[in-house]
Amino acid sequence: MTATGPEEATEEPQRGMRQLASAEFDGLEAIGGWRGMVESVAPGLVFVVVFVAIREVVPAVIASVAVAVLATVLRLIQRTPVTQAVGGLLGIGIGAVWAWRSGEAQNFFVWGLYTNLAFAVGVTISILVRWPVVGVIVATLFGKGHDWRSTPALMRRYTLASWLWVGAFVLRLVVQVPLYLDGDTGWLGAARLVMGLPLWALVLWVTWVLVNPRADPEARQDRQDPPTS
Repeated sequence: MTATGPEEATEEPQRGMRQLASAEFDGLEAIGGWRGMVESVAPGLVFVVVFVAIREVVPAVIASVAVAVLATVLRLIQRTPVTQAVGGLLGIGIGAVWAWRSGEAQNFFVWGLYTNLAFAVGVTISILVRWPVVGVIVATLFGKGHDWRSTPALMRRYTLASWLWVGAFVLRLVVQVPLYLDGDTGWLGAARLVMGLPLWALVLWVTWVLVNPRADPEARQDRQDPPTS
């Protein structure tokens, strides 16, 4: 058997943002694993498929909500964490109500546009006030304080990573808002799928490379104790 250090021996799979503190980045775990990915993608995919097939908003809404409810109920029955499923159900519910009330299929996706706008603004503000959100998250994950704010190298890394997040949110808006305004539900749904979890997994991986000391030999060297005389 190969001996492992304390960090390796206690390392457990981490999901979502916690992947930023992992020794090895796992893109699938970063987006909730296979089950989380299916639960996030399936309702929107079902909505698009049903609407494109029959051009009726109500059946598409019912089908997508049914998928989201089923995912949540299954988790409750199996007594597994329901946070991601419930969050997805909430977002689907809001989109479903807007699409049903308006009779416009593209409104099923409008909540996601508002969410990306809010995130883009929020992260930008965090950068401008010199509390880049990535730094706050990483400090929390590693159980550190906020001394990083007085360390120029770390501040630069966290600021750059935070701008990366802003770029992802803005890119989604740049691509999806014109499709929404054109009422092109099929392409809007496709863009949402492609620019959803796959893009976010890529963003988290680049963030991990930028901020995780175990991902960067130079950063690892910085963490070593200085030589004693």
